[in-house]
Amino acid sequence: MAGDTRQRMTEAAALSLRRRGLAATSFTDVLAASGAARGAIYHHFPGGKDDLAEQAVAWTGRRVRAEFASIGGDDPDAVLRSFIALISPVVAKAAGGTSCAVAAVTVEASPAQSALNAAADTAFRSWIDVLAARLRHVGVPPSQASATAQVMVAFLEGSLVLARAAGTVALFEQSASVLLRALTGSLD
Repeated sequence: MAGDTRQRMTEAAALSLRRRGLAATSFTDVLAASGAARGAIYHHFPGGKDDLAEQAVAWTGRRVRAEFASIGGDDPDAVLRSFIALISPVVAKAAGGTSCAVAAVTVEASPAQSALNAAADTAFRSWIDVLAARLRHVGVPPSQASATAQVMVAFLEGSLVLARAAGTVALFEQSASVLLRALTGSLD
C-alpha cells in the first residue's frame, strides 16, 4: 500500500509539473491530487520537493521511453510518421496548457539542483536512445539514426513549447509536414 501512495504522489507531481512547472508545484497540490496524507511527504520523499520532482521526471522518462519503444513502421519514413502520430495528441494537450514534466524541470532547475538536471538528462537520453534503436532497426546507419533521434526529441519539445505559447497546434502541423519532407528519403 505504501508503494501505491508513493506512486500516486509521483504521478500527481508529474502532472503538476506539466501544468504548473517546477516552481509552482507544491506539496499541497500533490497531496490533494494523490489523496496522500501530509505525513507521507517526507516518509516517501526525504529529500523534499527536489526528491519528489526527480522521481516524477524519472517516471515520466520511463513512460515516454516505453511509448517511443512501441513506435511501428517497416522503414524510416513509416517510423517518422508513427512518431508524428504518437506525439500529435500530446502537442494538442500542450496547446490546452499542459507540457512536458521533463522540460519543465530542465528549464527551471538551477545548476545547483544537479540531481534534477541529471534526471532530466537521463530521460532525454533514454528517449534518443530508444528512437535511434528503432531507426537502426529499419536500416538507418547508426550515426544518422542517433542524429535523427535527437532531432525528433528536439522537435517534440519545441512543438510542446510553441503549442503551449500559441494555444494551437497549427505550428506543429506545419513543421511536422516540413520535417517529414526534409527527412523523407534522406534516411535510406
